Amino acid sequence: MKLNLFLFSVLPAFLLAEDEYEQAPIRYSETQPRDAVYALEKLMNAGQVKLDCSNAWTVLKGLLKQFSIPIESQVLVFSKTSKQNDRISPQTPRVIYFGDDTYVGYSVGGSIEVSSIDPLLGPIFYLLDPEVADSRPLRFERDQSCLSCHGGPFTPEIPGLLLRSVFPSAEGHPIMSQGSTVVDTTTPFSDRWGGWYVTGKHGALLHRGNVIATENSDNTCDLPFEKGANITDLSTLFDTSPYPRKQSDIVALMVLEHQTFVQNVLTKANHTSLRAMHMQTSLQKELGEIVQKEPTGTARRIIDHCADDVIEALFFKDEAALPEGGIEGDAAFPMAFSKRVPRTTDGRSLKDLQLLTRLFKYRCSYMVYSLTFRSLTAPLKQTVLARMKAVLTGQELTGVFDYLGARERQSISRILDETRVFEGS
Repeated sequence: MKLNLFLFSVLPAFLLAEDEYEQAPIRYSETQPRDAVYALEKLMNAGQVKLDCSNAWTVLKGLLKQFSIPIESQVLVFSKTSKQNDRISPQTPRVIYFGDDTYVGYSVGGSIEVSSIDPLLGPIFYLLDPEVADSRPLRFERDQSCLSCHGGPFTPEIPGLLLRSVFPSAEGHPIMSQGSTVVDTTTPFSDRWGGWYVTGKHGALLHRGNVIATENSDNTCDLPFEKGANITDLSTLFDTSPYPRKQSDIVALMVLEHQTFVQNVLTKANHTSLRAMHMQTSLQKELGEIVQKEPTGTARRIIDHCADDVIEALFFKDEAALPEGGIEGDAAFPMAFSKRVPRTTDGRSLKDLQLLTRLFKYRCSYMVYSLTFRSLTAPLKQTVLARMKAVLTGQELTGVFDYLGARERQSISRILDETRVFEGS
């Protein structure tokens, strides 16, 4: 799925400048976030929460608890594609944990990285030094330098979350001549996880994980795919003893890729819709017209296209196929992942995994419960919910979502109804 960007040609030049998320009405860097880090800092400053600062790992585990992030979500990346590249290598991978709205990373011996979702701004990026004396409070430093990668073409042109598949050298440097892949729900299985460790079973289909690439003099690259396949024990590849878990679970990786992809689509759509309404209001005021709260004209067309992007992402349009026979990871992750989700009276949820032919049993993303989705600007959210209903009731006649069968649509409708997603729409 590609985001619909062509309509921006109709916007005034002042809204097309570089880093438009820094302009009105978003003002990303100037705006005080209201995210999980903001809430935690208030509790810490009031003395209501105190983390164990014995060492970096105790601080990290304390953060996971406060942010409701399961430790079973652990994944490991060894490519030098992060802020603390000097600490990352195939022998010392960076560890990442994630919950629904917060992400925590750590490079051994370095700072702890936190990305926390603000419902308006999108992800906010922080660094935290875990090596502080007990007498000094932990302090989250908002790190705008992260936007050099997390606020440009890779994300796309919003503060966003980013997972890349590269061709890693023996030191972990991406071999730039081979390019990289920004991974999302649509990325073919064989193009994923270059520079990542991957544990789990996936049959005969190969991926790029667990192995080192070699660049040849003729500008080609060798990657021994078969050596990284179906690995369940990482201890033969590096010293796993410092890490809380010994897995970099294949299912967790695929869930993380889906979640970050949808988060970026939601952030992009919300920012674009907010700018469209801001433009409409500004023009109406300038022309002395009555200010309309509902989108009209150009704003209406922009919001409609944003809604198309959102529902395509939510309904897994163009989802990449799993290997024949499916995938199998560590049983601990699915159990931890599915704990925090609304369920129907008979126990169904949008976090129910399938893992045989596709990632989830019901192809409607659990990101409908996310902070960003719940806080979408009203014209966009109303449009998205109306179009979701049209798809699920068979009133959407373009054929775009024909891959969702009647029974699956009925199941999704029941889950959304019972978990009150459509309430108030």
